[in-house]
Amino acid sequence: MGSRLKRIWNRAKYAAIGAAIGAGLGGLISRNAASTGAGLGALIGATAGEKRADVGNLVDKVNKERDSKA
Repeated sequence: MGSRLKRIWNRAKYAAIGAAIGAGLGGLISRNAASTGAGLGALIGATAGEKRADVGNLVDKVNKERDSKA
């Protein structure tokens, strides 16, 4: 349950950051580009957040196994 919530939180956080960056960069061009940039940034951010959570879970699992052997 905890890993699922962590994945959801990371996806939302990175999607928001990606949307803000995309909208900011697109806003330098036009309003249409800002909207498109926000959508693409959110998609890329959500994907990055999900991948980062998967790597974080793997690292946590390896650390737990290493601690249990010691």
